[in-house]
Amino acid sequence: MAQLFTPGADALYRLALMTGVACLVGLPVLAAGIVRSNYVTGVGIAPAQPLPFSHKHHSGELGIQCRYCHTTVDREATAGIPPTHTCMTCHSQIWTGSEMLKPVRDSYAQDKPLEWKRLNKLPQYVYYNHSVHVTKGIGCSTCHGDVTSMQMTYRANAFEMQFCLDCHRAPEKYVRTPDQVWNMTWTPPSDQATLGPKLVAQYHIRGGERLTECGICHR
Repeated sequence: MAQLFTPGADALYRLALMTGVACLVGLPVLAAGIVRSNYVTGVGIAPAQPLPFSHKHHSGELGIQCRYCHTTVDREATAGIPPTHTCMTCHSQIWTGSEMLKPVRDSYAQDKPLEWKRLNKLPQYVYYNHSVHVTKGIGCSTCHGDVTSMQMTYRANAFEMQFCLDCHRAPEKYVRTPDQVWNMTWTPPSDQATLGPKLVAQYHIRGGERLTECGICHR
């Protein structure tokens, strides 16, 4: 009777089987890596904007505080995007003929807002309130990084669920005194282990499992 398979067929079959198993295991890992990559999350990538606004120059070098432009950050859920007339409070007096600032002048003259590309966007099923966080001692840089060092602004964190849960489970590690909320270079002081719990009590932050209840963020 003629032999149906060549001597190497068994080896080829084993190789094909091992390749299939490797693909089944490796593809989910590869997909998870791609989903968490900076290319997908946008972390560290500064997208093109209507004009090259520099937080490093305005906030870092000139010392303009966050609330001058983001006027609702301590009062409402959203921090707010500054309207063009906020820019023109200064630029109607300085750099009035700059070609780089022509989009700002045109926006003001035409009463048409600049279309900034949003960097930090959460899914629709996630509720986040800026005012609750900044008035409870969570500083801007905890989420947004040191924007005073960013020439072109980029997303500092991916804001995955674990990022939020780390803070909600142990807020005493992240809370600051009110005068440090706007400090973009803040680092926990040496007495944070003692100061943190006191601030949590002072801010009336709910402890235990209550901050990790689903309804806190998913409403």
